[in-house]
Amino acid sequence: MSTVMEFTSPADEFPLGTVFENLPSVTVELERLIPHETLVIPYFWVRGAEAEDIEAAFEAHAGVVNLELIDSVDDEYLMRAEWEGEYYGILTALAESNISVLSGVGTKDGWNFEVRAEDRSAVSEFRTDCQAHGIPIEITGVHQLLAVHGDDYELTDTQREALVLAYERGYFDSPREASLEDVAAELGITQQSLSSRLRRGHRRLIAETLADP
Repeated sequence: MSTVMEFTSPADEFPLGTVFENLPSVTVELERLIPHETLVIPYFWVRGAEAEDIEAAFEAHAGVVNLELIDSVDDEYLMRAEWEGEYYGILTALAESNISVLSGVGTKDGWNFEVRAEDRSAVSEFRTDCQAHGIPIEITGVHQLLAVHGDDYELTDTQREALVLAYERGYFDSPREASLEDVAAELGITQQSLSSRLRRGHRRLIAETLADP
């Protein structure tokens, strides 16, 4: 059975985090990772700054060898980055342990990750790898992947908790009875983390119930 792990890490732990030095108000959210030969190429959304300022902030880091603006929606920008192959950080450790990133949200205060492994041995391998390379992480939760009401929707229990609480508090009502801030405060997480859990939970439910197989 798949295992879901949540952990945190300092803001500057890998090159994506250097943007906070020059743009402390931005939020970075990982979209997906693409393994490519010896590189791990992340796609990520950045919000809270202009595109040219974001590109300049990332390009200032010596480890980043390529940065590309892929798309933009309102004031959010989808970026694609590559960094030097010898740089070894969290994303490399995750890729080598064959662990999938469910969500990764970074601010100047740090990174919050939710990842999925096929079994607990991959989690142990990842922790050992981080220790061996001096990568600071703090694991905040480890649990099994939860199926909802017997259906194979493959929501994590944190996604289900967020969706159900948002529904119960009236976040999805019109007009809304509760704000994103209200629900996040009750869960004890940031608004960015809650937004990520709701979006990924919606994606999983739609993929399993409405979309063509």
